[in-house]
Amino acid sequence: MAAGKNKPEILSTEVVAQSQLFKIESLGLRFSNGVERTYERMKPSNRHAVLVVPVTADGDLLLIREYSAGTDRYELGFPKGLIDTGESAEQAANRELKEEIGFGAKQLQLLKEVVLAPSYFSSRMTLFLAQDLYAEQLEGDEPEPLEVVRWPVNQGEELINHLDFAEARSITALFLALKQLSN
Repeated sequence: MAAGKNKPEILSTEVVAQSQLFKIESLGLRFSNGVERTYERMKPSNRHAVLVVPVTADGDLLLIREYSAGTDRYELGFPKGLIDTGESAEQAANRELKEEIGFGAKQLQLLKEVVLAPSYFSSRMTLFLAQDLYAEQLEGDEPEPLEVVRWPVNQGEELINHLDFAEARSITALFLALKQLSN
């Protein structure tokens, strides 16, 4: 078989560091050609997430501005969050919409399932387009109220250049949503 067809054999697995949120795992690997290496990754949690591009009947994208500890600034992006145990991705998407922007969606369309930095993370994020919105607010877990920002969908490509809109998953979801909306 060609290189890359046979997965390496996992010789050892060890948690080498952890915090309240993350565990870093060291993997001893042996590749099909006999080469052995140690890789590090975030220990898989098997909890996946959703990100939703909500579009109003008036043709506005609904974004949120929230503090991001990784960049130490307020970022503009789409509603997102973890899928709770026993929840489907669609149910989680609707819950996150209600918690973060005060709307549910009668129509959710799957855009794509993506991974972020697959060399280090196994978590998957399911991207949705949400339409036919209705008002409904649920209590979320955010430490402060989120600012909801309306952006005309017909100016969606201009959003890419906005200084605060830099999160790769939101950018990916925007491109996929704009493509779907143009069909």
